[in-house]
Amino acid sequence: MGRRQTDSELGRCTLQILLLMGTISCCMAYVCLSMIFNKPSSIAIVSSASNIVEDGGQEEGECCRGIKHLELWGDAVKWGSQFKVNSSEECCMACKGMCGGEDGPCLCDSWVYCADREACGPRFGECWLKKQKNILDPDRRDSGDQVIWTSGLIFGKGKGIVGLKTEYGTIHIKLFPDCAPHSVSYILELLQLRHCVGCQFYRAESRGNFWDSEGNHLENAPFGPPFALIQGTLGALGTIFKDIPTEACPTIRRGSVAWVGSGPEFFISLANHNEWQKAYTVFGSVLPEDMEIVEKIAQLPTKPDVWSNINVSVLEKPVTLQIQRIKTSIDTELSGS
Repeated sequence: MGRRQTDSELGRCTLQILLLMGTISCCMAYVCLSMIFNKPSSIAIVSSASNIVEDGGQEEGECCRGIKHLELWGDAVKWGSQFKVNSSEECCMACKGMCGGEDGPCLCDSWVYCADREACGPRFGECWLKKQKNILDPDRRDSGDQVIWTSGLIFGKGKGIVGLKTEYGTIHIKLFPDCAPHSVSYILELLQLRHCVGCQFYRAESRGNFWDSEGNHLENAPFGPPFALIQGTLGALGTIFKDIPTEACPTIRRGSVAWVGSGPEFFISLANHNEWQKAYTVFGSVLPEDMEIVEKIAQLPTKPDVWSNINVSVLEKPVTLQIQRIKTSIDTELSGS
């Protein structure tokens, strides 16, 4: 025979129900965001900066991150044997502090920190501030689990800009190595390949009548479809892609360049997507003057498709792209050409 529940039992039951409802809500939000970007596996694709106006896109707190078990080489501008700090973040900020001027090159563009107290021994806390000969091709001395160092890059004004060359123009992107060091490391690896066969945009959706020209969502308008983005892949044929760990996930803004999941699928946003709740690793931002190229691609002919019950627009003809180095006016002055 059943028995009557006491007040305490009812309270526990109510609490369990509320916790279950909260868990279900979080799962549903994750699934919905995944469906917006993820293609069904059956159609998966193999995986002048002289007058640049930059938009950092990282307004929600300053980042200062590096990659563990990596030692960068380069000319020392401050010797770690004479300069010790308490964390890799402090070391990174010390390098940033030598890169705060509006004009001219940074005095420091890379840092190396000994963070493992046991492995580093007396070298624990050493912070080496360095200068690379080519910031887009940093001098890597060693990497792997046996390496005791953590290293990172700093891109100053006019630096760390790569181009996605398309038939509609070159999209200039400012990279964020201090917020997404693993992501930027992959992009720099692509630059060394000197090709990006298989890299392309395959999905294009305009702002529709839901966002204005500055990317602001219009009151009472739906959030898509269309979802105000162009999506593609940076998975070059002939290379082995390793999943990129989740890094800084600020709110997606107009111009944000972010991974879908762990890559190599990525997207460029045409609008401010507060509704996506910091779900994607942002590794760069399109320079404002190049957003017209992104808008042009978003207006190309598309055909409807359905990905996981979400209506999407797929380009009738994918737009191939190549990744390029961008030489800035500062580089020209330093080379004397």
